[in-house]
Amino acid sequence: MKLIDRGMYLRKLVGVIGTPDIKVVTGVRRSGKSKLLEAFKGYVEANIADANIVHINFNLTKYEKFKDYHALNDYIESAYVDGKQNFVLIDEVQMCPGFELAINNLHAQERFDIYITGSNAFLLSSDLATLFTGRTFEVKVFPFSFSEFCEYYSLTDRYAAFSRYLREGGMAGSYLYQDPEAKYDYIADVFDTLIVRDIRQKYKIRNPILMNRIVDFLMDNISNLTSARNIADALTGNKDKINHKTVGNYMQYLCNAFAFYRVRRYDIQGKKYLASSDKLYLSDHTFRYAKLGTKNLDYGRVLENIVAIELLRRGYEVYVGVLYKKEIDFVAIKRNEKLYIQVSDNISDAKTFEREVSPLLQIKDAYPKMVLARIRDEAYQYEGIQIVDIADWLAEQPSASQK
Repeated sequence: MKLIDRGMYLRKLVGVIGTPDIKVVTGVRRSGKSKLLEAFKGYVEANIADANIVHINFNLTKYEKFKDYHALNDYIESAYVDGKQNFVLIDEVQMCPGFELAINNLHAQERFDIYITGSNAFLLSSDLATLFTGRTFEVKVFPFSFSEFCEYYSLTDRYAAFSRYLREGGMAGSYLYQDPEAKYDYIADVFDTLIVRDIRQKYKIRNPILMNRIVDFLMDNISNLTSARNIADALTGNKDKINHKTVGNYMQYLCNAFAFYRVRRYDIQGKKYLASSDKLYLSDHTFRYAKLGTKNLDYGRVLENIVAIELLRRGYEVYVGVLYKKEIDFVAIKRNEKLYIQVSDNISDAKTFEREVSPLLQIKDAYPKMVLARIRDEAYQYEGIQIVDIADWLAEQPSASQK
């Protein structure tokens, strides 16, 4: 498979070389975590003359003998070379039961610079502080962005490229397949056999049929406000009553595995977070096509999903804005920076344009406000609001603070 430089992630790992943290690479299955670890290994080999690298990939059978944490620990300790910078790189670490005991022991010795990846249902952001006694540094890896998609295919016609990205998405493993149905078969298989399987194993799911129904409902309702209670009500039939607490647990499991990302609501006027309904966005929008089909592409919702994931990829905290009972699609916050964003497929109609800009015009602070739509033209301003083609915005190079 063709490889491209995913420099934003690699720079994050390079930037923490030599720190005492345990570096943990997380992200949805098949998003490129293993390739990132290989790229990091290549960087170390090329740039650190005194490096000693211990690299274990538990996907390979030659490392099966280290799937006991004592054996893993002993092997890494025996590979230590005095006087060198000793790097430990472990891929799919969860395949070694008790791995955290080995990692904590190695980390406590203060002799190794440790980097690990793992299946996300077993190596969760929320679990890192519990698993590891030392401080962790997390690098969150996402599927290919639009910019990476263009780089992979060497595409220069941005607007045509975006039409392709809308349908093909960022799961790079699917790019090897020429037939569209084969691409979606691959993507559906990733979701069903890797992501959902991990969740079932981790949480011992007793009702896989309900899990699948919740997945389908969430995919069909991306960009809609959602709660465990309204999903339970929607899925309850004449014969069975679905407990909203069970639904809430399953929703959280899906978010833990990076299948979905939860976006909370934010009261712009009151400057407070709202607890009721949230929005859930897919880690890659083509999971929806692969699971539900492409008869109803619903570009408006898909565009919103793409923008949500891109904002997270660029390091923003992302919220749904609420102001005077009107909704702003996204309030994106990073340190002292704040953006207000509306997303629309087509704003050529005057009523649609008015609907999108009206909530933004009511915001009284001076932070940037923009409408992202498929205008296929140069950006312009309307009463202080930037109107930008979504493909142009996605193709922007992140600033230094976003890298």
